[in-house]
Amino acid sequence: MFTGIVEELGTIVGVEELAGDSARLTIAGPLVTSDAHHGDSIAVNGVCLTVSSLSDEGFCADVMRETLNRSSLRGAQVGTRVNLERPVTLNTRLGGHIVQGHVDGVGHVRSREASEHWEVVTIDVPEDLARYVVEKGSVTLDGVSLTVVGVGHAFPGTPEQSWLSVSLIPTTLELTTLGFRQPGDPVNVEVDVLAKYVERLLIPSENG
Repeated sequence: MFTGIVEELGTIVGVEELAGDSARLTIAGPLVTSDAHHGDSIAVNGVCLTVSSLSDEGFCADVMRETLNRSSLRGAQVGTRVNLERPVTLNTRLGGHIVQGHVDGVGHVRSREASEHWEVVTIDVPEDLARYVVEKGSVTLDGVSLTVVGVGHAFPGTPEQSWLSVSLIPTTLELTTLGFRQPGDPVNVEVDVLAKYVERLLIPSENG
């Protein structure tokens, strides 16, 4: 489990295609690997990956088909910058919100609007995820815990796209990938798991 507070901007330094539509990534991140061991979890752009090996270059992690299908890691290349976070511990402050590292889908940057002290970024989100997003609720974008400041839901049968907007402070702009994402760029989206549990409890089961 993670909190969505990015610790370090890392860099993908190796991409190896594996059989069965999977890949092995090598990621440089001296801070998150300083106390890492084989089998540990590290969130990479919000995706929980398992350390398969460590080297002077960084750590390696295997990315399976399901993860590639649901996240922007499918397009990972050498040189790609990524947000990195180690898992929360029992004595860690929960600075963000409960983040599982299980990306629900990929959104795309619609627009950026800069102001003097912050920047509002609007993200188009998949329709099947839009129902979990509410104003002033929590969302995770590329592994960053954020508060939703605006939402727009598309009407069925129209070409409109549902969206959410977030306000990014200078620290987030400087220290995470969200500082340089441009319109059209993909962004990993993890909605609040509590919303999904509530929906599940409210839907009658098939067995009555």
